[in-house]
Amino acid sequence: MQQPLAERMRPKKLSEYVGQNHILGEGASLRRSLDVGMIPSMILWGPPGVGKTTLAHLIGQHLNRQIYTLSAISSGVKDVREVIQKVEQGGMFQNTTPILFIDEIHRFSKAQQDSLLGAVEKGIITLIGATTENPSFEVISALLSRCQVFTLKEHSKEDLEFLLDRAVKEDKVLKTKQITLTETSALIALSGGDARKLLNVFEIIISTFPENEEITITNEIILQRSQQSLAVYDKNGEQHYDIISAFIKSIRGSDANAAVYWLARMIEGGEDPKFIARRLIISASEDIGLANPNALLMANNCFQAIDVIGFPESRIILAQCTIYLANSPKGNGAYMAINRAQQEVKSSGSLPVPLHLRNAPTKLMRDLGYGKGYLYSHDYPNNFIEQEFLPEVIKNKQFFKAGSSPKEKEIETRIQQLWKEKYREE
Repeated sequence: MQQPLAERMRPKKLSEYVGQNHILGEGASLRRSLDVGMIPSMILWGPPGVGKTTLAHLIGQHLNRQIYTLSAISSGVKDVREVIQKVEQGGMFQNTTPILFIDEIHRFSKAQQDSLLGAVEKGIITLIGATTENPSFEVISALLSRCQVFTLKEHSKEDLEFLLDRAVKEDKVLKTKQITLTETSALIALSGGDARKLLNVFEIIISTFPENEEITITNEIILQRSQQSLAVYDKNGEQHYDIISAFIKSIRGSDANAAVYWLARMIEGGEDPKFIARRLIISASEDIGLANPNALLMANNCFQAIDVIGFPESRIILAQCTIYLANSPKGNGAYMAINRAQQEVKSSGSLPVPLHLRNAPTKLMRDLGYGKGYLYSHDYPNNFIEQEFLPEVIKNKQFFKAGSSPKEKEIETRIQQLWKEKYREE
């Protein structure tokens, strides 16, 4: 059986690896470690198809280290302990520390991750974990503190064009065909920065041409011939980001039926329920926020509940939260407020904190005027007294502005009532 194109084109040595110059380029952090032959335990974090697994194996080859590979989907504590035991038994016969590569490490439970701690801390193994999920959420803090996180980025347009050109010229199958790459932008757009998807879809399109026919690749050809084939290609979850996008946009658009459909697609595709629940928490704050503060409580409780319950019952909890959020009033006032405030910080820089708001724990600070003139709100009627809380140069800047949500308008009205002329509607 012939290997897929993406597998055939997997680089055989580090010099053939494409992309990730921010960590592998001259003088970059991982490159410096590789140059001296001493790498830390690490987590490679990035979207699918950016080369996490390939990079892990190339690191092992480049450093001439033995590499053990486990998949978090099919491995458990027993498998981890067997590898560690094998390494310990090798002991004096090993000149270098072996590498243990764990693919999709975010799928390991706390107990499974705990089983790695001792070996990593003692230097028995060098751990390389690969994940598409944020390690801050999915890797236990004790293990994360012992690893360096390297963030891998989606491939650039230039990277993908280079990979396509190399495949046409060097692949043992493709170089026997007459292929001309006239236009590739549609193919690159379909790939979403995923090199594996790019090459596999390209191979599918090439396979639609008769044997010995000259092949000219244009955007029109790509779009015509990818429609039927991509459904087959995507059946194992390659639409991960497209579907979660449709899911969140359906909630934002208050279409509970569509949101539940996309939820079902993710569940049937084997998506990690915690990934879905985290997106619900984000949606509850970004798209609903102050319009219905209970939405965030619901989403957070959903995340905690599925962690306790597990499948198949947790699908009901996810559906309940999804329908609730879709039917909630919408507002993005808080989301827009923090965006405006961050933009102001980038624009005006680190403005000094007004003296009366500064902390004054020492006599010297008090003598310099730190804290002088600050009015303690609770000493005044209704626990409020007008005073300035912003730096002088932006003293009347208004970051929170209500949308059409009644709750947000209620908040804005109270702000204006308290502050009278200070925060007027623009």
